Parts: sequence; C-alpha cells; structure tokens
Amino acid sequence: MKIKTVVVDGKTYAEVDDNSLPIYIHDDGKEVAFDAAHAVQKISSLNAEAKTHREAKEAAEAGLKAFEGLDASEARNALKTIKNFDDKKLIDAGEAERVRTEAIESVKQTYETQLGQITQERDTYQQQLHGELIGGGFARSKFAAEKLAVPADMVQAMFGGNFKVENGKPVAYDNKGQKIYSRTNHGDDAGFDEALEILVGGYQHKDAILKGSQGSGGGYQGGNGGQGGGKAMTRQSFEQLGPSEKASFMKDGGEITSS
Repeated sequence: MKIKTVVVDGKTYAEVDDNSLPIYIHDDGKEVAFDAAHAVQKISSLNAEAKTHREAKEAAEAGLKAFEGLDASEARNALKTIKNFDDKKLIDAGEAERVRTEAIESVKQTYETQLGQITQERDTYQQQLHGELIGGGFARSKFAAEKLAVPADMVQAMFGGNFKVENGKPVAYDNKGQKIYSRTNHGDDAGFDEALEILVGGYQHKDAILKGSQGSGGGYQGGNGGQGGGKAMTRQSFEQLGPSEKASFMKDGGEITSS
C-alpha cells in the first residue's frame, strides 16, 4: 500500500479527499482515504483492552500463590476423613460412604441429562443464528444483488466458509485464515458487503461471476464458450450437489448453463 501523490510546481504532495484525508492505493489498485485520528483512537482502545487482560492475569496469578505447595489429593482425602468422622455420630462410616455415593450418582445422572438438553438447545440456537447471520447476509447483500451475476445461494456456497459468527455478528476471514479488516474504518472488522467485495476481488475466476464481465456481455455460456475452467453444468444438476461440491465447482471456474 502506498500514498497517492500529486506534483505541483516541481514539488510532490500527498493527495487528499474531500475530507482532507490522505489517499492510499492498495495493492489491488483501490484508493481509500486514511483516517489517522480514527486509527489512533482504535490503537488506544486496543492498548487499554490489553492492559485490562494483563491486570486480570496478574491478579489470578497472585490469587494462586495462596495455594502454593498444597497437594490437592491430600487435601481432598483430609476433608473426606473429617466428614466421615462427623457422619459416624449417626451411622457407620462405611454406610455413610454408600449413601453419599448413591446421592452423588443420582445428582450426576440428573445433571448429565439436563446438560445434554441444554447443549442440544445451544447447538440448535447456534445453527439458527449462523444461518440467519451468514445466510441472511448473502440474501440481503446489496453488493451481491447489484454486482454479481449468480444467485445468492451460489455466492454463499462459494464464500460462506469465509464467514464466522463472533460476538453475535458475522466476521470474515480470507483464504489464509486472516481476519479481513475495513479499508475505510481502519482497525475495525470489515462489514459483510465490504468483506464480500474484497473476497470476490481476490477470487481468480471473479470475471465469471461479476455482472457484465463475460465475453458475450453478460450471463453464462455453455461448454468452453465462457471464461471459466472449461467445466459446465446445468442449473438442475448444480442444485443436486452438496454445499462443499457447489463451492468446489464454482471455485474451479465452473459454469452454470440454462439447459
């Protein structure tokens, strides 16, 4: 990434936008203004967050020093012995152990049953949330609707794996596992449409899915007539594929024909 300059009277100056922000040129040629004030504020916020984590770690380590040198197994045995002495006032220590074991097993079974139900409900909720945030993001994407020549479900099959749900919102990662950050709000995660645009921009067969980018002026062509990898498939056959197969087909430059 380099700064955009302009030469005036033999001197080189940084070019700025309407808001007096210097303009930088990314490696893909896209020009984006750099908001230094926002970047500094974001860095200060991250530094404060790092300080909080460090202080919490130090407090936890200080708390653990109180138990330094204590053998956990010996401590448990000592407590168990004392408890048995107290129980002997009512019943024999061996009987107390049997009653206690049965009570613990009963509670354990109840707990495991409830935990299984909670876990199942949690997984179902997470799947629904993921489907709404990720699938809904593709369905509502303005970029996909205006710029791409393929349906939203096909776009999702191709790029859905690049999105994860974190803190209740979709977050995008590139194919190397690196989080995609905004080019306009520096330091912040890229929004759904901005991230999708960046992913499409780095896709080697992007000309096959962008509107108006085919050799015929739009749409797909059968056989080897398009710009894909030479593979073609009817829409009906494509719909019968699984999500991973759809994604693999499109990423290999495959084309969808009408018949």
